[in-house]
Amino acid sequence: MSGGGEGEEETTLEFTPTWVVAAVCTVIVALSLAAERLLHYGGKFLKRKDQNPLYEALQKIKEELMLLGFISLLLTVSQNSLTKICVHPTVLRHMLPCTLQEKKEKEEHPPSSSSQHSAFSFPAPIARRLLAEAAAASEEEHITSYCGRKNKVPLLSLEALHHLHIFIFVLAVVHVTFSVLTVVFGGARIRQWKHWEDSIAKDNYDSTKVLKPKLTQVQQHEFIKGRFSGLGKDSALIGWLQSFFKQFYGSVTKSDYVTLRLGFIVTHCKTNPKFNFHKYMIRALEDDFRQVVGISWYLWLFVVIFLLLNINGWHTYFWIAFIPFILLLSVGTKLEHVITQLAHEVAEKHAAIEGDLVVQPSDGHFWFHRPHIVLFLIHFILFQNAFEIAFFFWIWVTYGFDSCIMGQVRYIVPRLVIGVFIQLLCSYSTLPLYALVTQMGTHYKRAIFNDHVQVGLVGWADKVKKKKALKADGHTSQGSSHDHEGSSTGIQLGSVFQKRTSAPEDSTSVTKADSSAGIQLGSVFQKRTSAPEDSTAVIKAEGSN
Repeated sequence: MSGGGEGEEETTLEFTPTWVVAAVCTVIVALSLAAERLLHYGGKFLKRKDQNPLYEALQKIKEELMLLGFISLLLTVSQNSLTKICVHPTVLRHMLPCTLQEKKEKEEHPPSSSSQHSAFSFPAPIARRLLAEAAAASEEEHITSYCGRKNKVPLLSLEALHHLHIFIFVLAVVHVTFSVLTVVFGGARIRQWKHWEDSIAKDNYDSTKVLKPKLTQVQQHEFIKGRFSGLGKDSALIGWLQSFFKQFYGSVTKSDYVTLRLGFIVTHCKTNPKFNFHKYMIRALEDDFRQVVGISWYLWLFVVIFLLLNINGWHTYFWIAFIPFILLLSVGTKLEHVITQLAHEVAEKHAAIEGDLVVQPSDGHFWFHRPHIVLFLIHFILFQNAFEIAFFFWIWVTYGFDSCIMGQVRYIVPRLVIGVFIQLLCSYSTLPLYALVTQMGTHYKRAIFNDHVQVGLVGWADKVKKKKALKADGHTSQGSSHDHEGSSTGIQLGSVFQKRTSAPEDSTSVTKADSSAGIQLGSVFQKRTSAPEDSTAVIKAEGSN
């Protein structure tokens, strides 16, 4: 075995000291168990704090980690087979990220150690250790000779496979991290609106204000003056421009919040004017976070497409940086314009209103009458932005800042600036706007029910169905009829949470009885329901409340 760096032979496991193998295994297993325990206790903490939506988001992260583990295992197991796929050299001369001339120059003039330790790149030994570039040199030579005997070359080298392996892992970690940061900072801004909710609740308890007759002059209302007055009310184009610039400063004002809150309550919770809209909005956002933090199949397809288009001279990663940038501005403008449309509907129909000014929520204000599309776009924007940042740091660590695949500085700097801008704007403006404005759809979200009510009703429906199945083989007709009645009622209740219902009065009754009827329901669900009539009576009594 030679003592030179590149001349060293690779030692197999059968000639490696047992204490080295045991020590490495101990470290790897210990780190893996520590990470697993950290996620486990994090989940228990969220459960203890009744943060079920965040707990389910954590479960989603675990699923992504499991998927990454499977991808890693698949790449490791299949690497020998992949590297032994031989093709003609001409096949690999097209659609290259770097030209063959640049490859030749790099081989003839390898970078010096001083350039590798410059301020713009990480030390070469660290990069090599991170990306496992020193793995199986003798095996690489064997594979090359295997294809060389056929006058062909490997379809994918072992080193390139290692780089791809690391990139997939970095992409997933960066996406989850950026999604968490966006929701945390966006949620912090939404919580700043709580003092508006508290002031409204205080006014609701003031009997002198509640009982006093009120006549609202529509044109003098703060919401109308902020959203309808000026040139925008006569020109649709100017209205859209105002919505575009509004997202950058004061995207949501107190008059916006108060008016949209009242419109939601009058539409969906008419019998409960003291409904805590802010708390509901936070729960709905936490519920949506489960979708944002995941990586769906179409996002992986997006990654594959742009890896395919990363061709020298196309500057693909510069141009795709504008996709999330344009989408984010479009989403922010649309959300602002929904508020403007709500103001126009009221201002154009009324000069004065008896009582408070109320807007009418409707799916018609959103793209294709589907408010959920906004969440899909935010999910795509966050992933695409994470993809840009992850790709930049992966190239920096793997090949250095001056690599041909990194591109020129005039293309790199705008990408980084756009990435930071997207992250800040999405956290500060777009996500809070989404949390508020998407409540202005025709339907409400399941988060309108407290967690114990959701779990109780669905759990009760499941228990009744199981009970019916167990008793189907031989009980009295009276018991069978009771089961049938309980089953039909349970299925109806369970269906409330499987879709977004369009019967707001019923949900309002449940929400209004949050502290009383909800607890009564909970007590019903914690015991065996021997008298389905009593359970039905509780539901009916709750509706009457």
